[in-house]
Amino acid sequence: MTQKYDPKLMYTWTPEDVFTMTGEEFGLVLNAIRGILSTPEAARILLLDKANTAIEGMMIKAVENGTVKEADKPPVDASKLHVVN
Repeated sequence: MTQKYDPKLMYTWTPEDVFTMTGEEFGLVLNAIRGILSTPEAARILLLDKANTAIEGMMIKAVENGTVKEADKPPVDASKLHVVN
């Protein structure tokens, strides 16, 4: 029995599964990606991603050489907790 696609459901597939696009579909996806990546907002986000990668690399080295250590968890201030009914 053939299942019907429901956009409200979550689906999964394997890395080996193959999806095929027409040239028109490929062009649509390519132009959509290029259109978004050419915006100033995307440039800022890509720059932030590079900055994040750099700072994460620094943190990795600092943890490995002992400069940065795991912090103790601060105690919970019970006066700031609210009861939800």
